[in-house]
Amino acid sequence: MVDVEAVEYGNVVPVVLCGGNGTRLWPLSRKALPKQFMEISPGRTFLGDTLLRTKTMKVRKYMVVCNEAHRFMAAKIMQEHDCIGDILLEPQGRNTAPAVTCAALNAEESDILLVLPADHDLRDSAVFADAVKKGMQAAAAGNLVCFGIVPERPETGYGYMRAGAKNDVGFDVDCFVEKPDLAKAREYCDAGDFYWNSGMFMFRADVFLQEMAEHAPEILATCTDAVDTAVEDLDFMRLSPEVFLKCPSDSIDYAVMEKTANICMVPLDTPWTDMGSWNAFHDFSQQDERGNGSVGDVFLSDVDNSYVHSSKRLVSVLGVRDLVVVETADAVMVSSKEQVQSVGGIVKALTDMGRREASQHQVEYRPWGSFESLVVGDRFQVKRITVKPGEVLSLQMHHHRAEHWVVVRGMALIVNGEEQMLLHEDQSTYIPVGQVHRLENPGKIPLEIIEIQTGSYLGEDDIVRLEDKYRR
Repeated sequence: MVDVEAVEYGNVVPVVLCGGNGTRLWPLSRKALPKQFMEISPGRTFLGDTLLRTKTMKVRKYMVVCNEAHRFMAAKIMQEHDCIGDILLEPQGRNTAPAVTCAALNAEESDILLVLPADHDLRDSAVFADAVKKGMQAAAAGNLVCFGIVPERPETGYGYMRAGAKNDVGFDVDCFVEKPDLAKAREYCDAGDFYWNSGMFMFRADVFLQEMAEHAPEILATCTDAVDTAVEDLDFMRLSPEVFLKCPSDSIDYAVMEKTANICMVPLDTPWTDMGSWNAFHDFSQQDERGNGSVGDVFLSDVDNSYVHSSKRLVSVLGVRDLVVVETADAVMVSSKEQVQSVGGIVKALTDMGRREASQHQVEYRPWGSFESLVVGDRFQVKRITVKPGEVLSLQMHHHRAEHWVVVRGMALIVNGEEQMLLHEDQSTYIPVGQVHRLENPGKIPLEIIEIQTGSYLGEDDIVRLEDKYRR
């Protein structure tokens, strides 16, 4: 193997996986705004934290793999953290093996890919950077590298790896084991040679593709076709839906890592959490003397070992223990901590019922800004629309609804049929059914308008776009 101090970071390409929907974190995480993009505190997201974790490295470029519906959120967060690179768009998730394979096909053969899920909390960046440097040593020598977390406690929610013989950077991997029951988890922790499987990996692009050719040739062949037929769309690489949807769905663990003999593990001894459930958020939170974690406007009385999250209003909880309570503007979820891993079942049931709360928040984000539904009634709806400085909505018309716009903050440049007008605060305009129109913010502060819609149908699919800078 090469000497660890001789390895530079210059050809590292972080590959950040952002494809999940985070249904176990409903109602805060939803299909339209999954956990990796939502704010966990003002100005912080899981994707942003993941990118920041790599800023001490001299990387060649970044790659983010996400669903096409979230492309503008990913681009915004990358821009905010000055991370230049490629965004690969999946028409639909096919698990981690196809996502990483497409990233490897989009890289240079000699690139060392650092594969990072976008939803981890890892407290000690210096320990992480040191582990990555050791991983580079092994990856440059042609190994597939995984990172094993030194377990802090018996944990039934994670898979484990058993360490084999010691090597220059850590250990060989003796075996992978599935998520255990509590008795097995205690046994693994007591043994001292088991590590949590972090889902983070490192390898040369060409070495990984060789392993895929040996162990998962169908995935490799389909991903090769999807990348070869991909279309560049603005700053995005859009994988061919016709090809990519034919790809088998499999994890990188099952497809390659559990089959290859060419693997080693670098230990990571730092507080770490896979933020995949509300119990993880409880562990992540700052807790009071009775073991309670809370976020937002929360009042607790005689409560033990619970997690309460308020987004919009006061939430008061009295005389309970071992509960999770999560409030948003349009939904409240209450669960025992024991059952909280099953929250995804609520999402499925709501989806089957056709409930918008399963996938959409009251606030919906667009590349130009956002809109919030304030009141919905029979044949009318009231929204608050926020447009970022310099942004513009599509030139569009509606078949079934009319709109009345009132500017409440900022300045609006409006196309209303043949007329173009500049409206200031407290000014308004009316847009009849079928009228071509467009809204633009020419100012330097966010534009806010109140939109009153009236008509026989008010769905978001009643939009005919005639021009759109975002090519939707």
